[in-house]
Amino acid sequence: MAQLHGIRRASADEKYRQMTEQPIRPLILRLCIPAVISNLVTTAYNLTDTFFIGRLGTAQSGAIGIAFSIMTVLQAIGFFFGNGAGNSMSRELGKQNNDRAARLLAVGFVGAIGFGLAVSIIGLLTLHSLVFALGSTSTIAPFAISYLTPILVAAPCVCGSFALNGLLRYQGQSAFGMIGLVTGALLNFALAPLFIFVLGMGIFGAGLATGICQTISFVILTTLSRRFGVLRLSLRQCRPDVLLLREILGGGLPSLLRQGAGSIATTCVNIAANPFGDATIAGMAIVMRIMLGANSVIIGLGQGFQPVCGYNYGARRFARVREAFWFCVWLSTGVLLVIGACVWLSAPQLVEIFRSDPAVVEVGVAALHFQCITVVLNGVNMMGNMTTQTMGRTGVASFLAVCRMGLFLAPAVLVLPHFLGVTGVEMAQSVSDVLSFAVTIPVLRRILRGLR
Repeated sequence: MAQLHGIRRASADEKYRQMTEQPIRPLILRLCIPAVISNLVTTAYNLTDTFFIGRLGTAQSGAIGIAFSIMTVLQAIGFFFGNGAGNSMSRELGKQNNDRAARLLAVGFVGAIGFGLAVSIIGLLTLHSLVFALGSTSTIAPFAISYLTPILVAAPCVCGSFALNGLLRYQGQSAFGMIGLVTGALLNFALAPLFIFVLGMGIFGAGLATGICQTISFVILTTLSRRFGVLRLSLRQCRPDVLLLREILGGGLPSLLRQGAGSIATTCVNIAANPFGDATIAGMAIVMRIMLGANSVIIGLGQGFQPVCGYNYGARRFARVREAFWFCVWLSTGVLLVIGACVWLSAPQLVEIFRSDPAVVEVGVAALHFQCITVVLNGVNMMGNMTTQTMGRTGVASFLAVCRMGLFLAPAVLVLPHFLGVTGVEMAQSVSDVLSFAVTIPVLRRILRGLR
């Protein structure tokens, strides 16, 4: 055991030197590429189901939009514990306090599974009334229930997968997190059409495939974390205390609020689209999935930045924190310019991949064009949020987290349709992006000045 501890400690020391001494740009690129792939894989879960379910009908496509709120909640729990424990863990590793970091790892892992189990039980008991509360119509509700049932059964594993991916990433081991998620996603590409069409399970088969694949990802990530993490995952290290729980709460609250606000905003979009019919709900559901793919690239860039920020902030190497931040801002802005242009030009074809109904395509194309205009602003918005979160600025990070998807989007999507009709639903996200950018800039100026 002593020899094993020595090996782990040497690995931690080696990782510390890598994160605090290697050149910033290649270091971030090496860390962000697996994170980007992991996020695209997560999006692929959603897009796979959206693609195949779109072949079943418009009501089934609308069910995906309803289920998206629940999936966002499960992601929120995983991100809360993964980022909450991970942010503090990376700072402790930067201080070379490895024992404390190992406790954060274990508590974050156990917490994600426990809360996932609670969501599973509550969701299954209230599922019928829940889908209507999330904006479902009477025609969409049966399909939403069928799709969500197996996913809720697998909820503890879903939350655990997202948490473990983050916990590995904050140790600077993004590649191992990517392996677990990619394996599940590739399997989902095969199982979804098999269950939906070959075995005739319909939309229930899509949910079952997702639940099985998320469970397999969880098993793989647990194994990789125990064998290859800088810190060894051990349940014996799950010894929470008040200060440790406060650190997890502070580090994870911005992620929880960001994801929770996303779930609320999705529900508000469904409610606002409801009076305009199933085609509008389906069109906006498709748009949310497409833009989720675009934003997942930027989130991946930010996730490559966060362990670098955490290690160097903990080691008080503030010049490296500033250098890493500006590199990621310019990189993400350039990437978003390219993505926005590509999505604008191919908007009709993108929507038609998932549903060829002309009414759905009309709504989807208009909403995509609005979002392409302002998506470039999200580089600054996202990096500002992730920087303050990793530095432990809980209040500021939480405020920025809720701006885009909560504070601005929810009111916009509920108010604008009263004046602009369905156009108000289509343009609400772009209005929120602009307002969030205007709020983020002065906050960032103050934070960055403090790092001098």
